[in-house]
Amino acid sequence: MKKEYTAIIKQDGDWWIGWIEEVPGVNCQENSREELIESLRVTLSEALEFNRIDARRMAGAGFEEAMIAA
Repeated sequence: MKKEYTAIIKQDGDWWIGWIEEVPGVNCQENSREELIESLRVTLSEALEFNRIDARRMAGAGFEEAMIAA
């Protein structure tokens, strides 16, 4: 299942800066808008995977997964 997230982006002087609205800590800066979008995509993907690994590690054995929509 592919999810969509909201990128907040703006140009600040010579830099493009951005954040993923729904995931604290996912922020980047790049020289161009296109590079920023790609950097945010990669950083978001890595952050979500790290969060999955941490959640499963903290749960230990015998957990189940349940899909929840907001």
